[in-house]
Amino acid sequence: MSDVGKAWTGRAAPLASGRPLPVPGIAALLWLLLAAAAVLWGLASDMPAEILSYQEDIVFLGLQHIELVAWAGGLAILTGVPAGAALSRPAFRRSAELVLQVFNLGTTIPTLAVLALCMTVLGIGTVPSVFGLWAATLLPIVRNTYAGLRNVPTPLIEAARGMGMTPGQVFWRVELPNALFVIFGGVRTALSICVGTAPLAFLIGAGGLGELIFTGIALNDLPMMLAGAIPTALLAVLTDFVVGRLQIHLVPRGINPLR
Repeated sequence: MSDVGKAWTGRAAPLASGRPLPVPGIAALLWLLLAAAAVLWGLASDMPAEILSYQEDIVFLGLQHIELVAWAGGLAILTGVPAGAALSRPAFRRSAELVLQVFNLGTTIPTLAVLALCMTVLGIGTVPSVFGLWAATLLPIVRNTYAGLRNVPTPLIEAARGMGMTPGQVFWRVELPNALFVIFGGVRTALSICVGTAPLAFLIGAGGLGELIFTGIALNDLPMMLAGAIPTALLAVLTDFVVGRLQIHLVPRGINPLR
């Protein structure tokens, strides 16, 4: 095997004892080192106390941030999964990629430009922000739903038809359960993008943690900026973790590689 082939086996290089350290072990070690560095930084400076002085603003704006993500992400799931499922049907096989490029516009165009376009049509506030975040969040859900359903093994579908299942039964009992793991992967990616993009909604009057971030930048106030940036990063990590747990427990055991 070449050196390139050996480099991507899912395990790290062997230790001195000859036993390899799993990749999750490396990730846990890095997180431990990062946490230790954060504790040392907190003990050596007054920055944590200055950040916590914005505690009330963090809570209030954090709830606004979560509300924006919940609306945009929820609407993206409600529209993206059915759209991806429809595009996976044989009737749309030739035009599916073309339609996916339309959904791709929300990701190709910079999010700030999407929000600006929404503002010119819908005004300022929550509605254009939710619409812009929805457009930026939609593509991973649609594409993963489409890819997951298209990659269900053909013998499974043919066996279900041979048992006398109707097309609806084949979809709900065979195709969707087998594609659910891939669909959840798209939802995880989309919601993480949505959390990280939502601070831009402050620029068109929707509030959220972006108020602390951009005001801190404008005033050259590092604690204020970090008071918005750190909770945003933690929300993104927490969102990915929660959806990952749902992915493990909701996807059936027989087709879930994590169980």
